[in-house]
Amino acid sequence: MKEIALLPENLLRMPSVGLVNQWYERSFEEIIEFEKKEPEPPVLSEFCERLVLIRNRHSDVVQTMAQGVLELKESHEVDPGIENSIQYFLDRFYMSRISIRMLINQHTLLFGENELGARQASVNGIGNGGRHIGSIDPACDVIAVVKDAYENARFLCDRYYLASPDLELLQHGSTETHPLPVVYVPSHLYHMLFELFKNSMRAVMETHENNPPPIQVNIVQGREDISVKMSDRGGGIPRSVSDLLFKYMYSTAPQPSRSDSQTVPLAGYGYGLPISRLYARYFHGDLVLMSCEGYGTDAIIYLKALTNEANELLPIFNRTSSKFYRTSPSPADWSGPAPYRPKDKPNLQHKQ
Repeated sequence: MKEIALLPENLLRMPSVGLVNQWYERSFEEIIEFEKKEPEPPVLSEFCERLVLIRNRHSDVVQTMAQGVLELKESHEVDPGIENSIQYFLDRFYMSRISIRMLINQHTLLFGENELGARQASVNGIGNGGRHIGSIDPACDVIAVVKDAYENARFLCDRYYLASPDLELLQHGSTETHPLPVVYVPSHLYHMLFELFKNSMRAVMETHENNPPPIQVNIVQGREDISVKMSDRGGGIPRSVSDLLFKYMYSTAPQPSRSDSQTVPLAGYGYGLPISRLYARYFHGDLVLMSCEGYGTDAIIYLKALTNEANELLPIFNRTSSKFYRTSPSPADWSGPAPYRPKDKPNLQHKQ
């Protein structure tokens, strides 16, 4: 909440950002009531119920904050310095949100009543098997999650394009009888893979209408990382655009209408890739894209193979971080032409 207050005045005045701020104020007031209460069973039960209410209240935070940024873009010209501050803030804000929801899900699954825990598990797509510790699977089957994400993305692709690319799955360092197990949150991995499959399928189908080539996924066990590499032949991405794909204020899809909020979540906001990368980085992994324009794109998800290296990566709010909201863009120290920016995105132009 302190960091939200440092955002540019124009952004803070947007109605959607004000609404998000109100949600956080209300949730903070509700949860701080429990600080001095004795941990009696009725209080603990009430605490769990309150956590569920808070989680549900904040379920639309990503879309609502995205709408606030969209409102700013529509009403003001955004210079590169302010854009960088917003990018910095949103990375930290959404990473904190991932962590808060992780804590809420863990608590309600482990300490909530059975029916409450089962309901929460179904909301998050988490199997209620005996091996799960809350939302964490100590032996998460990466291959099974890949297949699940592919099938669900394929269903959407078939519905939209009436066809879809096949999946070629290659394993390295494992066998069918010994799939790659990793201590992980299956819903986080699914979120990343589903987003990448949707992007790849869209590119492949728009490049090859009649006979789409398959999407190849290589899963590799290394000493430090488990790598999931997704390769498509969807025509690739120009270098001038690839730099923008992880920016919240850029999207290749049409912007959603405000009355269209019940359709595909986040479509058109351009938040799929940057938030997927945050999920990967949350446990010290990463998500990178490498593209060959005219051919296709490789996306690689890195997961830490060793549990003791997969700690939470969380933003810290201090004086150093607050400086990022006051910095003005520094002059270029290299000569050369300004980077290409799409003509329909005037607010992304660099000022020389």
